[in-house]
Amino acid sequence: MVTKAAHQQRQTMRASHSRMITTRIHRAITRMKRSGRHLPKSAMGRATDYALTIWPMLTVYLEDGRIEIDNNPVENAIRPTTIGKKNWLFIGETEAGQRSTILFMIIEACCSRGIDPQTYLRDLLTRLPAMTNRQVKDMAPAAWAKAQALTYQRQAA
Repeated sequence: MVTKAAHQQRQTMRASHSRMITTRIHRAITRMKRSGRHLPKSAMGRATDYALTIWPMLTVYLEDGRIEIDNNPVENAIRPTTIGKKNWLFIGETEAGQRSTILFMIIEACCSRGIDPQTYLRDLLTRLPAMTNRQVKDMAPAAWAKAQALTYQRQAA
């Protein structure tokens, strides 16, 4: 688990190293756009417009050490599903693909939080029929794990 101090350290490192580099890149793209060397409809003109339009989103990681610089953990988590996609094209009804995607997302949400997916799903599917719509949010993996930890603490005390 990454601590608040680690986030602060990451943000400090980014401020001292990455900010300078991203500032130079932004200046270069801005100069390229203003130079008029590339027509607005050319590939380079569209690329510079796109980069400048999304620039605030590209640099948000500089402001918050909690934000990852890339989405590799997500990519790695969905890789098995992506690779198996062709094998699962014809797994049943039309909605089966969407349902399996939801199930894979739940399982990955559990795994990324250190929750045993089988334990979570057993508890969820047991309790879900008796729940109201307003209670369902309390069964999201993060909320469920928090509730389980509180229950365990109460039992230990």
